[in-house]
Amino acid sequence: MIRQIPNALTVLRLVLVPFALRAIWFREYDAALLLCAFAGITDALDGFLARRLHARTRFGAYLDPVADKILLSGTYLVFGMNRVIPLWITGLVFGRDLLILLFAAFAFLFTPLREFHPTVWGKVSTIVQVCGALAVLLAGLVLTGTTASVFVAIALGAVVVATTWSAIHYVFVGVKMIRSPGLRTAN
Repeated sequence: MIRQIPNALTVLRLVLVPFALRAIWFREYDAALLLCAFAGITDALDGFLARRLHARTRFGAYLDPVADKILLSGTYLVFGMNRVIPLWITGLVFGRDLLILLFAAFAFLFTPLREFHPTVWGKVSTIVQVCGALAVLLAGLVLTGTTASVFVAIALGAVVVATTWSAIHYVFVGVKMIRSPGLRTAN
C-alpha cells in the first residue's frame, strides 16, 4: 500500500493538469502558479518517495514523464492559443517532443532498443521550458509594460535556444544509437 504513494502522487499531478490549464487559459495566473507549484512539489515528492521506499514501478516510470510533459506542453499550447507567446515557439516545443517520439517509435519498431534515457541537454531544455513558463506566468501576474516584455523575451529566448539545441543533440544521439556496431550485430 505505502509503495503506491509515488504513483498516487503522479496520478494526482495528472488530475491537476486540466485545472492548471484552465487557470492559464482564463489568465488566472495566481491560481495557475499555485497549481503548477503544487504539481512541481508532487513531482519532486513522488521521485523522492519512489527511491526512498524502493517503490519504483514500471507504471510510475512511464507515467511520471508523461504527466510532466502533458502539463508543460499543455501550458505552452494554451500560451500560444491565447497569443501570450508566439505560436512558432509553441510549435518549436511541440516539434522537439514530436521528433523525440518519432525517433523512439522508429527505434522501438525497427531495432532491439527499448530504453531511451533523457540526455543532459534534454533535461536542461525541460528546466528552461519550465522557467520560461513560470516567467510568463509571473510577468502576467506581477510585471507590467516594458519590464514584463523584456523579462518574457529573455526567458523565451532561452527556451528557443535550449529547445533547439536539445532537438539537434537528440538527433545526433539517436543516429549514433541506431548506427552503433553492437546494434547492427543484434539484428
